[in-house]
Amino acid sequence: MNNLFAGIPSDLPQELIDTLLEAEGLRLQRIVSSNHSSAEGFWYQQQENEWVLVIQGAARLQIEEQDQELELKTGDYLNIPAGLRHRVSWTSADPDCIWLCLFYPA
Repeated sequence: MNNLFAGIPSDLPQELIDTLLEAEGLRLQRIVSSNHSSAEGFWYQQQENEWVLVIQGAARLQIEEQDQELELKTGDYLNIPAGLRHRVSWTSADPDCIWLCLFYPA
């Protein structure tokens, strides 16, 4: 047994990424962000679908070719289709932003 909130250091110079579960075609990760964002000009463009859930804190995502950023707060979730270019523009630091990210085949 483990706890989703355990093992999070008080100082996070980089995002903390832990794989919680992995099976054929499926990966579940806990990501802890604390005032982190994607590098300037960097866009994620994954070959798999990604379902994200904010467990704690908040974040803003940019989706390519959309004018408005999406703000996610505790309890909000979003499905990001494979190939959709997106980036993290901001994450909360107090409290840290804790995400659950489920990657699954396109």
